[in-house]
Amino acid sequence: MTVIEARVHRSSARNARLAFVLTAVVVGVLAAVVAASYWHPIVALIVGALVGVPCGAAAWLLVRVWPVLRLLWWWSTEVLLSAGLLTGWVQLAGHTPMLVTLLVVALAVGVPAGVPAIRRLVVAWAWCLIVRHRLRVCFAQFIIANQSGSLPLILWAKPTPVGERVWVYLRPGLSVKDLEGRLDKIAVTCHASTVLIERATENNAAYVRFDIKRREVLTANVGSPLVEAIDRNAPVSASPLTVPTALDLPDVDAPTITLPAQSKPAKKPATTTTANGSKPAADSSSAPDDDVSDWI
Repeated sequence: MTVIEARVHRSSARNARLAFVLTAVVVGVLAAVVAASYWHPIVALIVGALVGVPCGAAAWLLVRVWPVLRLLWWWSTEVLLSAGLLTGWVQLAGHTPMLVTLLVVALAVGVPAGVPAIRRLVVAWAWCLIVRHRLRVCFAQFIIANQSGSLPLILWAKPTPVGERVWVYLRPGLSVKDLEGRLDKIAVTCHASTVLIERATENNAAYVRFDIKRREVLTANVGSPLVEAIDRNAPVSASPLTVPTALDLPDVDAPTITLPAQSKPAKKPATTTTANGSKPAADSSSAPDDDVSDWI
């Protein structure tokens, strides 16, 4: 079983040579220019070479071991936990009797397993460690990477009420659009229900966030704080309130509304005619005022 793939190994070797040459030349020239102000130019070139070559070697080493450093980063949490547990066991066994050692180990294992809150917390963080490795499997198996075979850098993960949230830094050759069509495969690999992806920041498209959902919390029973607001000492009514149902309209006792009586309008007097058929002259009190121009 190969820890570092052959394509990644060749790519890191090529990048390491380029880093060595570039760093050695740039640092050597800068050091020679600075040294020429104090010593002879030949001595300055020797000083530049003595400074540039070690710096180039350091750059070569850093680039060359980067795949190994990335692999150690993927397993850093497991390595630290294993080292901490092993160190604690050695120190405990060396300074306490066997009975006390077994009792401490039983408490350290039994309390998290027996207390539901602690057990759920431990399981949630364990899933975070598992999901980081499952995402790395997704990137290595069926997600298109760049020509050098460099996988995205899986940064960190934390538990959420529905699953886990993982932050990933994409390498050149991948984008959010490329991953959106493979979310169902990622969900299968992570043993989850669904997986969502979105940008973690608006300033950098390579910094993305995976939201892995493996359970539904909206259907769970949630305790309401309104229950505590009810007075437990309040008297209970002897006759419970009954709500009528299926009533017909005649069964409903509607209130009777009496409208006020309205006065009838007065009738106009009938118009009479004279013998010759002409209407009588109207009374002067009811006639309209004459025009002032008739009196002038």
